[in-house]
Amino acid sequence: MRIATWNVNSVKQRLPRLLPWLDEREPDVVCLQETKLTDDAFTALFGDELSQRGYAVTTYGEASWNGVAILSKVGLEDVVRGIPDGPGFPEPEARAVSAVCDGVRVFSVYVPNGRSPDSDHYHYKLAWLAALRDMVEAGDAARTVVCGDINIAPTDDDVFDPEAYEGHTHVTAPERAALAELEALGLHDVVRDRWPSERVFSYWDYRAGMFHQDLGMRIDLILGGDDVAGRVKAAWIDRKARKGKGPSDHAPVIVDLDAAPDGDIGPMVPPPSAPAARRGTKKLPQSAD
Repeated sequence: MRIATWNVNSVKQRLPRLLPWLDEREPDVVCLQETKLTDDAFTALFGDELSQRGYAVTTYGEASWNGVAILSKVGLEDVVRGIPDGPGFPEPEARAVSAVCDGVRVFSVYVPNGRSPDSDHYHYKLAWLAALRDMVEAGDAARTVVCGDINIAPTDDDVFDPEAYEGHTHVTAPERAALAELEALGLHDVVRDRWPSERVFSYWDYRAGMFHQDLGMRIDLILGGDDVAGRVKAAWIDRKARKGKGPSDHAPVIVDLDAAPDGDIGPMVPPPSAPAARRGTKKLPQSAD
């Protein structure tokens, strides 16, 4: 079974790329984030195309913002939209949907950004992650996979330069601790487990040529429980999908369970476009003088 997750940053804008990508990679289960469509609008735009490709679909969306979905060729049962009793800002947002796909509880999550350390939105992010942890713990964590835009780089190895991120969200100790508490349920970061020392990112800012310089961060994760992680045969980031005209600023993350149709083709397709920059020489676009 091939599971993929992709923050598409507007499914309407990404449709010309998303459909060919589905045909090329042929994932069995796809978790989407930032769909930015209501459920009805998603179905009207995309439903026939997905049905023709054999996908059952569940969505949890809202107009213009947020939005998550799961597409599955291997069943879609016991769907849960949102996080029961989870926090909102101030109302619950369309940031999580889960379903059982071929015996695995699959979560598609779009974790709040946090905006700036110690802001109200930052504390909302931490509370949201705690609620997600509680929800996963209440189920069968070993047969669970949490996929999505986690909006946290797990370690300094997951950003192009830790110095560039000082004072920003995504890398603070409380965020990383919240992620570690989720993983402590027995969830494995399957890409990092497979590629422990590779320089591999999933997100590059649109501005300042960040992608072409390979100045990115790894914030899109697939976290598999013990049973799921034990089935992994390949885990990689489809960097090719970030190239070309009209891409999302995120690349898909793909994991193959039980068999790897394309072989163990590596963490990135193709390899990085540039060698690592010397520390302290590059800034984030919003931090540029």
